[in-house]
Amino acid sequence: MTDTRRRVKVYTLNEDRQWDDRGTGHVSSGYVERLKGMSLLVRAESDGESGSLLLESKINPNTAYQKQQDTLIVWSEAENYDLALSFQEKAGCDEIWEKICQVQGKDPSVDITQELVDESEEERFDDMSSPGLELPPCELGHLEELAELVASSLPSPLRREKLALAVENEGYIRKLLELFRQCEDLENADGLHHLYEIVKGIFLLNRTALFEVMFSEECIMDVIGCLEHDPALGGLPRRHRDFLTKTARFKEVIPIGDPELRAKIHQTYRVQYIQDMVLPTPSVFEENMLSTLHSFIFFNKVEIVGMLQDDEKFLTDLFAQLTDEATDDDKRHELVNFLKEFCAFSQTLQPQNRDTFFKTLSNMGILPALEVILGMDDVQVRGAATDIFSYLVEYNPSMVREFIMQESQQNDDDILLINLIIEHMICDSDPELGGAVQLMGLLRTLVDPENMMATANKTEKTEFLSFFYKHCMHVLSAPLLANTTDDKPSRDDFQTSQLLALILELLTFCVEHHTYHIKNYIINKDILRRVLVLTASQHAFLALCALRFMRRIIGLKDEFYNRYIMKNFLFEPVVKAFLNNGARYNLMNSAIIEMFEYVRVEDVKSLTAHIVENYWKALEDVDYVQTFKGLKLRYEQQRERQDNPKLDSMRSILRNHRFRRDARTLDDDEEMWFNADEEELEDCEAVVPPSDNKTTKASGGVGENEDLMDPISKFMERKKLKDSDDKEVLGKSSSLSGRQSPSFKLSFSGSTTKTSLSSPPASLRPGSPGSGAKGSPPTAATVTTKDRLQSTLWVGLVDYPDDDEEDEEDVGGESKEETPPLSKKSKLSSS
Repeated sequence: MTDTRRRVKVYTLNEDRQWDDRGTGHVSSGYVERLKGMSLLVRAESDGESGSLLLESKINPNTAYQKQQDTLIVWSEAENYDLALSFQEKAGCDEIWEKICQVQGKDPSVDITQELVDESEEERFDDMSSPGLELPPCELGHLEELAELVASSLPSPLRREKLALAVENEGYIRKLLELFRQCEDLENADGLHHLYEIVKGIFLLNRTALFEVMFSEECIMDVIGCLEHDPALGGLPRRHRDFLTKTARFKEVIPIGDPELRAKIHQTYRVQYIQDMVLPTPSVFEENMLSTLHSFIFFNKVEIVGMLQDDEKFLTDLFAQLTDEATDDDKRHELVNFLKEFCAFSQTLQPQNRDTFFKTLSNMGILPALEVILGMDDVQVRGAATDIFSYLVEYNPSMVREFIMQESQQNDDDILLINLIIEHMICDSDPELGGAVQLMGLLRTLVDPENMMATANKTEKTEFLSFFYKHCMHVLSAPLLANTTDDKPSRDDFQTSQLLALILELLTFCVEHHTYHIKNYIINKDILRRVLVLTASQHAFLALCALRFMRRIIGLKDEFYNRYIMKNFLFEPVVKAFLNNGARYNLMNSAIIEMFEYVRVEDVKSLTAHIVENYWKALEDVDYVQTFKGLKLRYEQQRERQDNPKLDSMRSILRNHRFRRDARTLDDDEEMWFNADEEELEDCEAVVPPSDNKTTKASGGVGENEDLMDPISKFMERKKLKDSDDKEVLGKSSSLSGRQSPSFKLSFSGSTTKTSLSSPPASLRPGSPGSGAKGSPPTAATVTTKDRLQSTLWVGLVDYPDDDEEDEEDVGGESKEETPPLSKKSKLSSS
């Protein structure tokens, strides 16, 4: 690009009609192929020649560009997207303005290229074809006519533009102000009312050239005078000029040698007063018409801050007087208020310049100066110092933390800046603790690990938190420890309770965001026990803060905390508060129940056992929620598993559909039995009732094996006794389990005594007339000896109180998987 680059700031207008700084760069104009036209380009100055683009905007022929204050160019890219370029030099602004006018075919001497219109094409044609607007003579007799002309021109953008040009070219404003002075001398109320409407309309023309005339030193007070005579007030004018000349006084706490800077400060204050106090609240339709007024004030403030910041002598004198012990309190009060307003003005700077601004203040010694100011007795001065401190913390907390840690190497804990902040929070005399709330927020920002930086050489989080817990935490917790020496708070008035609630809020934040620092402090200083004393407070908000603190600790599920809670029986004050609350359904009731419910749902085993073993008798009658009964059930399950460790492993076996017996490898004979062909064994099936099996095993001789080799005859002989034997088996087996009445079918091989427990015969299956236990699931197992049979029976009949649903699901699954074996009788194989 061949154009000379000029240094500019890029601004955009946000939804609140405030200008947002988008950065500083160098502007140029040139043809952009992508946009198919001449465009304005702004590249960030920090990135050099190939810097990132801050702005790329095509110069559209129909866009209205405005030139303001010789160094500003403002335009709208879309309906709600306004842009501004603020030039460092007038020459750069003139050069870019000529480029814009060249593209649009306009004379560079104009301050606005054109106006977007909302009218129909016919109205536009009529207005454009009509000659320029002709103003009536500026005389008393024509004021009403002029007021009507102004009112009729405001709805039309083109008519507004023509009216503005006519007022500007004819020097009409100064003539109107001369008429105003005449009307005041003559006490001409009607004339004053017309002038009010005319001047208000001129404001709505939204033109910078007119504002520069109206806000000049010789005209601004008369403009304010015109706006005092609102017809809606019924002839009772406001006294704005009296306030500005008699009440509001400009104080130079440090002499300002630059007359231009002094005049700019005066002008900005008065224009701000007009915007905030004099002009009536604009309607929705009028608000956008005052955008130029907002811009005028905004850029004035930017200019003032820049001029003061560049005046090294001024800042040096300011901080020298702030820290000088010989400075009297009134003077220091004025200096602090000036510094506060100076910092407030700095919020209009772009981030890079604001960073430079605060670094300049830091180098000048603003933090040591604040220490001196915070030590003063004047509440207003301390309040202003707090506001200044908040600007510093919010913008750069790391800078404040670095100063605090450096200071600790030289001074005692009592005079550290951060401890002064804590003390002012604790000693706030405001009944509503407004200042304490603000200071607590600043402390939370300082101890927030999220805004702490970590570098290769050091970790700010580790260093500062170690410093804070060593030098400051005892100061913060002092009111809490002093007020909780007994079983109930020593002082329970509203203000003290509010303060303790603020301290608890900060401690709760530490529990959530800090790790071993706060844990060591709580356990070593027994903080939780002291905090729980506050559950006895008459103020519910404080008791809830104490509960919230404990709830955050429990929510960490940290066994160090849990052991500390159990060792000191810290659930006791919680249970007492719950019982004292009675049957009232309120936030206290819900908060305590939620705490116990969390322990139950998350299955915090150590706390569950502690609560049930120590507080069950006090809580067992609470039946409107199932929380405490659920805790007891959890506890019983834990005890059951502790007493019989095999249960946990057996539960996993029972939940697995692949095994319903003890997990052992199959014997060779069992393998042969399972692998045998069904057709080969079809003709040698037998059913032997369990009662006869006992007799058979009792005899234990060779004859028994020979009898077993003839199972068909045995079966036929005993068939008549089948029903009575089955009932006997059911009666005996029912004593094993209250949930099911299993029946058994036994099959034996010729070479070994082998017993197989499988499904009962049809007459004894669940749901059959002879089953005894309607719908109860059968139990299947395989054993080789009498002892193994008995142990398997017990394994299959274990009752898990908390596993009913899973057992039902398992049984349902098994009934489908084991359907084929249930339709067959036991098989007999011979070796």
